[in-house]
Amino acid sequence: MQIPGGNRSLFETSWKKCLPLISSLQCLELVIETLRLTSGIYLQPEMVLNLPKDLHEETFKNITTVFKELYNKMAARTQRAIYEWMRQTLQRSYKPPGLNGSGSWITAENLWFLGQYIVHLPLEEIQKINPNEIRLFINYDNATKQLDSVYDITPATAKAFQERIDASGFDLINTSTVYRLGLLVCFFDNVQELDAGEARSLLHQMIKCNRLKGFQVAVRKLKSQLLELVLKNQTLNESLDSISDAIAGLSFTQLESLSAEAVRNAISVLRTVTGWTKSQMIVLIDKFIGDSKQLSVFNISQLGELMLGVSAGLLYNMSAEGLAQAVRGTLSEHAAQLSAVQRMAVVTKMVETSDISSVLDLLNGSFLKELSVSSLLKVKDYNITRLDHKELRRSQALYLYNVVSDGKPGSEIISVGELAKGLTCEQIQSLDNTTFLPVAEVLKSNLDLLSSHQLNCLAWKYQQEAPTLMPPLLLATLPHVVLEDAAQSVCRLLLFSLGRAELQLIIPDSTKRNEVIRRAFQCLNYTLQDEYDVDVLGGMICNLSPQTIKTNISLKALTEAFMQFRSCKNLSNDQKIEIRNKIREYYSTPTAWQPELIQDLGPLVTFLSKEDLTIVAEKFPDVLLQLALDVEGMAIFQDFLAVVFSTLIRATENDKLSSLTPGCRGFTVPSFDQILKLADANSYWSVQELSCMSTQTFIKSVEHLGALKSFDMIQLIALKDKAKMAWGPIRSWKKYQVVALGRIALALNESEIKELELGSIDTVAALSQQKEWTPTQARSMLEGFLRDSGLTVDAMKEWDLVGLGSLLCAMTDQEVIFLSASTYSAAAARISEIVCGVEILQELLKKARYGFGNVTAWDNFILQEVGTVAAGIRKEEITMLNEELMPYFRPAAIAALPSEVFKELSPKQLANLGPENAAIVTESQKAALSTEQLSSLQAAVDGADSNHLIQMLLSASPILNSESLTISVLP
Repeated sequence: MQIPGGNRSLFETSWKKCLPLISSLQCLELVIETLRLTSGIYLQPEMVLNLPKDLHEETFKNITTVFKELYNKMAARTQRAIYEWMRQTLQRSYKPPGLNGSGSWITAENLWFLGQYIVHLPLEEIQKINPNEIRLFINYDNATKQLDSVYDITPATAKAFQERIDASGFDLINTSTVYRLGLLVCFFDNVQELDAGEARSLLHQMIKCNRLKGFQVAVRKLKSQLLELVLKNQTLNESLDSISDAIAGLSFTQLESLSAEAVRNAISVLRTVTGWTKSQMIVLIDKFIGDSKQLSVFNISQLGELMLGVSAGLLYNMSAEGLAQAVRGTLSEHAAQLSAVQRMAVVTKMVETSDISSVLDLLNGSFLKELSVSSLLKVKDYNITRLDHKELRRSQALYLYNVVSDGKPGSEIISVGELAKGLTCEQIQSLDNTTFLPVAEVLKSNLDLLSSHQLNCLAWKYQQEAPTLMPPLLLATLPHVVLEDAAQSVCRLLLFSLGRAELQLIIPDSTKRNEVIRRAFQCLNYTLQDEYDVDVLGGMICNLSPQTIKTNISLKALTEAFMQFRSCKNLSNDQKIEIRNKIREYYSTPTAWQPELIQDLGPLVTFLSKEDLTIVAEKFPDVLLQLALDVEGMAIFQDFLAVVFSTLIRATENDKLSSLTPGCRGFTVPSFDQILKLADANSYWSVQELSCMSTQTFIKSVEHLGALKSFDMIQLIALKDKAKMAWGPIRSWKKYQVVALGRIALALNESEIKELELGSIDTVAALSQQKEWTPTQARSMLEGFLRDSGLTVDAMKEWDLVGLGSLLCAMTDQEVIFLSASTYSAAAARISEIVCGVEILQELLKKARYGFGNVTAWDNFILQEVGTVAAGIRKEEITMLNEELMPYFRPAAIAALPSEVFKELSPKQLANLGPENAAIVTESQKAALSTEQLSSLQAAVDGADSNHLIQMLLSASPILNSESLTISVLP
């Protein structure tokens, strides 16, 4: 069960051997057990076709029970094949009643029996169902549970069922019927016949529509229509607590019209709604808090996810006791969703009002990661068990490891929480042969926590102490000459390990990574012969070259290869083109495809040529549009987006603007529904079409448009101008409107930015998330924040610095001088992620010296904490750093070091950079190095341990001199 392909082998063998004897109890039990054990993922459509059609009734029921259990885990084509097999068996056993009876095999009993597989019933079959049978089916209490589970039903199938239910005498508008419809309610088609009470009842049932696999745009539109009906006889304030999750579809204008009393009265409903945007939350929180501007622990417990709209200042101003209670409850539940600014405000208050050990006890998860090393330095002793299950930054782990271990490594320490991140190379090397193996055994189950440097150090220790016990994954971190010697004996295990790891994290250098992949693929004779080879290769399939994909994957391996390729995140265009060709080769022209194949291929469909995509769009427009939503935000071919856009526009040809709006006659005007359906394909709207959008559509869709990365600057300017039309002069824009803009804000020029109200750091933090600001725009925002908040640079708090993010780079040297050193130290871990110009980094490093002492006396955890700021180091300081500190520079800090500073590193320092830092060195930095320095740098890239490698190579080959040694460690 633990070896690659073991599950598949067990399943396929059991299936093959037992299928002819499936009626025997032993074989039936074995098939059922292996199906459950493997979740049915290895069951192929052709295997289902081989199932006997004449099974005993009990055997048929037992095996279909398992098929129904595993429905959600199986491929769409397998689901379809199982439905066809079940249909044939049910049809064969169906005995039509007398002449007056129905000839359809779809009885109430068979509908119950099919379970989720009813979604595969053809429309013409549904239309033939006898009304008496559908009435029996709906009357049965379990039918509701069954219809609640059909998450992959299509609108056409749902409407066909509704028509038969209606024809059977049920009143679809009746509340008791609505309750029985399950997910069919998501496609209700007679809104015009409803009164306000019936619309409200339907809205409450539609909460479950979030489970649907697709068609959420249609669901949202239906909820909006129902909401309009509800509000005909009641105001929004009166209806707020009774309109279900349709509230999330309210516009800013509607939310602004709410009274504070209505929001407070409905808060128990509002807090349970999913789908709120950040801007909507800001509006609701302002209503909820009102003029009091105070938060209590009771308030926070009422808010739930709406906490995301609370300002950092409100959190900081809470009482310390109340905030501590909230951190144990509601705040902790939503910590990962809170902004870094909000979390930093909470942590700052905790640190100011409690002793640091208590804070360390209290904080967990995302909150704990905001706790600065400068605060942790006050912890001199700590109970190790209290760190269990706590998530730590590497700098925190490095410091706390020393606190709890007194600098000595031990298996009982690294088995607690994430303290393994704090284990240094020197500590690993210091282990004697009796203590190493217990420590190594614990580390084996925590390899995913270790850096590439730690993995490399651990591999060398294994090589020294117990080479035969080395986990195969660690072999890949060693120099190629060592890997070549050792890999053959653990060939398939090496492949298995690499296929389930993030290779870029383990082997940062692309040249060495490609060599490791080549060596591993050699274990399969450079060919994927069948699905078992694909199992063994695992995630490494994402690293195969385009040529290998083209020529070295057999037809027998392709089905499973496609399933693996689906999960690849960073395929090159050349790889995608070869996968596209393989899809065409294997499945032929899309004219013969079925929707289930498109669902199974998923994101791979986006690789198809424009011609093939057009065929898919003409056959299955709904499937293609749903796929566009599923792959939103992925890097995909423009051909796919172009076809998605033309497909939707073709489907809405009648939406031409018929008014006399100047310049807009004859243009397709974007509607809210279209914008939601198009996702990334919205980038194909012309500037003219975006300009013709109604202000109401813009207001409803602004956050969707602002979240897209595909708009160019001309389109963004058109959307900015539309914002001015919708919201009035920029000086009147409210903070939730500024937050809603997203990338559209990038179109604001310097003078427009000066008109924004930027007094809230939460607003500025939302703007700073955009990474494309020009220096003048960034400077305008920084000045706007200081002006509107009334703060001076020296008065800024920790969360202000965190919120400014990359806008800190817009400060002048003189402004940085006035930053509080203690405030900088508390926010250092966040500031460590931004890359400013050298002058700013040098000034920030002065703040780091105030907080942490002279650079030459820094510990590894401080170097890790200050991150990119370390790139401001002086020449004379970098030469004095101990080589053991070199791996604790952040990669971004190494890349940001000026060449004239970088070249001062000694060969020994360069050799100790560690694989990740060595791989990030820029070409201009390399150009400044001597031959000796370059050799040392290459040794670090390749994962060489200078002492061990020299001794091993020289003892093996006495004739080697220093020149041949340098060549030997090159990949």
